[in-house]
Amino acid sequence: MQIRKIKKAVGTIKVPGDKSISHRAVMLGSLANGITSVSGFLSGADCLSTIDCFRNMGIEINIDDDNVIVYGKGLHGLKQPNKMLYTGNSGTTTRLLCGILAGQKFNSSITGDASIQKRPMGRVVKPLSMMGAKIENEFCPLYITGTNLKGIDYKMPVASAQVKTAILLAGLYANDETVVREIEKSRDHTELMLGAMGADINVDDLNITVRKTENLSAIDVNVPGDISSAAFFMVLASIMPNSEVTITNVGINPTRTGIIDVLKDMGADITLENVHTNAGESIADITVRSSNLKGTTIGGDIIPRLIDELPIIAVAAVFADGTTTIKDAEELKVKETNRIRAVVDEFKKCGIDITETDDGMIIHGGKSISGADFKTYGDHRMAMSLSVLAQLADGDSTIDDSQCACVSYPNFFDDLYGLE
Repeated sequence: MQIRKIKKAVGTIKVPGDKSISHRAVMLGSLANGITSVSGFLSGADCLSTIDCFRNMGIEINIDDDNVIVYGKGLHGLKQPNKMLYTGNSGTTTRLLCGILAGQKFNSSITGDASIQKRPMGRVVKPLSMMGAKIENEFCPLYITGTNLKGIDYKMPVASAQVKTAILLAGLYANDETVVREIEKSRDHTELMLGAMGADINVDDLNITVRKTENLSAIDVNVPGDISSAAFFMVLASIMPNSEVTITNVGINPTRTGIIDVLKDMGADITLENVHTNAGESIADITVRSSNLKGTTIGGDIIPRLIDELPIIAVAAVFADGTTTIKDAEELKVKETNRIRAVVDEFKKCGIDITETDDGMIIHGGKSISGADFKTYGDHRMAMSLSVLAQLADGDSTIDDSQCACVSYPNFFDDLYGLE
């Protein structure tokens, strides 16, 4: 697909609902007693995979555009699926399901697409096995034998909300308390939603304790816009001259706002308005105006707060004066693709001065770039990041797979071209 270039980015948009919260609303709503009403749901491919999996375990779920109704059957109300659960391209669905299924009274199996079958699941299988879970394989397909679980005290080797959540969900079924000790704060949507539903959970800075829970209560969930989706337009408005974009109703959970901190550090003009809270989640309208960015160093404890945004942050670095160094980001290697290598390889096609490192990349910005024929690797964030990059390149650019953006942002190109 050829990327059409716009002359400036001006307008107001509403990005799709937060993917992480959408996943969790369906999962926890299924395990709760009663009806969970979800508004602002992200009807992207990943979240629809989560719905499909729970429907296959006997949960009635109705979808009307971005409104979803989940008829929960309680923590012990799932039924044994009559076929292998298919999670598509969703690592979140796959890893979180492991935590839920490990404590059931039935056996199950999980697989996904070709990308998921290459992504490491051992990081979830190991701690769950310490809890007594019986899971065969460390790559999909996974075969899970439901069993009685015991609580553990687990120090996370890496900052991962998916691994943390899988353990916490298993902890709902475990005898004795389960403690997860984070090394760096990762997104905490699970803790907030479990607390709102009445789980016996306590958060003490980096330590989260959950105890066996008999009942979760259904709640209404208003899903804010996904800051990971807003990030593409935040960067576009920053780097494109004569631009001003407002993204409405965006979740600004402190565990997710690393993108705002980094862009401000680079000199971006960002304003938060209409700040409010809903069900424990902070929400705001974000306005971004054109600015002259400068290079920076990104690493340490901010990385978990912006791990999904690093490809588009790399785009900002291309148009910033000076050098930007991204480090401590080994986690990028086990996303939908190896995003470190993918970013470096595709950026080099434009003549960008970029170097791959073991845990990130170094970008020397502030120079003109040329258009190119880009490869997305079937990765939604690569597709959208490269489309933003192409806006300021000299000459035409193409991407080989625009449809993969539908995983998290089905109307991305409509919103992009509608800004002009």
